[in-house]
Amino acid sequence: MSIAALVTWLITALGGFYMLGTWIARGGVRGGTSRLPVPVIFGHFLLAAAGLVVWIIYLFADAAALAWTAFGLLLPVALLGFVMFFRWLSVTRTPSVRTAGAPGSAQAATPPERAFPVPVVLGHGLFAVATLALVVLSALQS
Repeated sequence: MSIAALVTWLITALGGFYMLGTWIARGGVRGGTSRLPVPVIFGHFLLAAAGLVVWIIYLFADAAALAWTAFGLLLPVALLGFVMFFRWLSVTRTPSVRTAGAPGSAQAATPPERAFPVPVVLGHGLFAVATLALVVLSALQS
C-alpha cells in the first residue's frame, strides 16, 4: 500500500507540475487576472513536495513517525487544493473579459488558470484524494 501511495503521489505531482507550468507560462506569477494567489499556489506546491520527500524517506526507513508526518503535511496541501479548486471553478464559469490594448487590437484579460484542461484538474484531484487515503491507511498499518 505504501508503494501504491507513492505511485498515486507521483501521478498527482505530474498533473500539478503541468498546471503550475501552464499557470506560470500564462503570467500567473505576475498577478494580473489570476484568481489564484501566488502564496497559495506555491504553498500547495512546497508542502506537497516536502511531503513527498518525507514519504520517500519513510519507504526506506519504515518509521511510523515519518508516515504520520507525511500525512500531516498532506492535510494543509488538501486544504489549499480545495481553495484553489473552488477559485478555479469560479473562473471557468465566468466569461473572459476583453480589454483594449494597443490601438487597433483587443487583448483578452483571461486568467491563466482558465487554460487548465478539465481532465487534468479532475485527475489531479482524484489522485490526490487517493494519495491521502493510501497514506493514512499505510500510516495506520505502521
